[in-house]
Amino acid sequence: MASRLVPFACRIAPRASRQFQRTQWRAFSVARPSWNESGSLNVHRDTPENNLKIPFKFTPQNEELIKEVVSRYPSQYKKAAVMPLLDLGQRQHGFCSISVMNEVARILEMPPMRVYEVATFYTMYNRDPVGKFHVQVCTTTPCMLCDSDSVMKACEDELGVHHGETTKDGLFTFSEVECLGACANAPMVQINDDYYEDLTYESTVSLLKGIRHAAQATGAQPGAKGLASGSGKGAKVGEGGPGEDAANRQGRAYEASGVKVPTPGPLSGRKSCEPAGGLTCLTGEPWGNETLRKDGAL
Repeated sequence: MASRLVPFACRIAPRASRQFQRTQWRAFSVARPSWNESGSLNVHRDTPENNLKIPFKFTPQNEELIKEVVSRYPSQYKKAAVMPLLDLGQRQHGFCSISVMNEVARILEMPPMRVYEVATFYTMYNRDPVGKFHVQVCTTTPCMLCDSDSVMKACEDELGVHHGETTKDGLFTFSEVECLGACANAPMVQINDDYYEDLTYESTVSLLKGIRHAAQATGAQPGAKGLASGSGKGAKVGEGGPGEDAANRQGRAYEASGVKVPTPGPLSGRKSCEPAGGLTCLTGEPWGNETLRKDGAL
């Protein structure tokens, strides 16, 4: 009899003891706010410069460009044009505001949240206003090994701001960024759409002084037509401005109103990314037919 009761007791014992077990609780933790590389929250906060009450519409010229961009995609996949349209809106408005994102969502007939996701993921979209010249210093490994710290210090000393800040006159925004893809010409800096490479502390200071003096000489003001387009992208000395002489490109420099600004590219004398010490191979004449086999095996 006992042999029959033991298995039965073993089966019901765990069930009976469950009611006496403590209730299981799972603790909740509060995570830190999510920040992207540009230092801004991945959420929108209304500011005087960026809120839904500020209207935004593309210019007629940009509307024609939008038609061209959207036509490159199948009609059922036109939302794939969200990135070029955000970039176009940023160039026109100066930064990627909430109104720009909503207008892009309306044009592409996609939920605004999908546009917000793209704009908050890619750091190339500035969701806060930036200066006329956006100075982006690369500090990834190749540039760091070539002393990008001196470039950072030159920007801080000359501009008087730390990375992530804008000068009081609204002319420069200084940012520290990851690899910009010009590792063979490290260290380098991107200013709007232009790359300046092979930099030193002295050449960086000279470059920033030249841009500042050119902006003052041409009368360019933040947000006005002048040294750069409306977005602070693609700045060129000599695109307009009161009292500005015609800009002439002479050798490796732009000149406007007597102020010279280096041409984008290496500032060390190199033309591209060739060896700084000169060619070490392919220095002779190319081989001719006399070096080929004559026995017909090739």
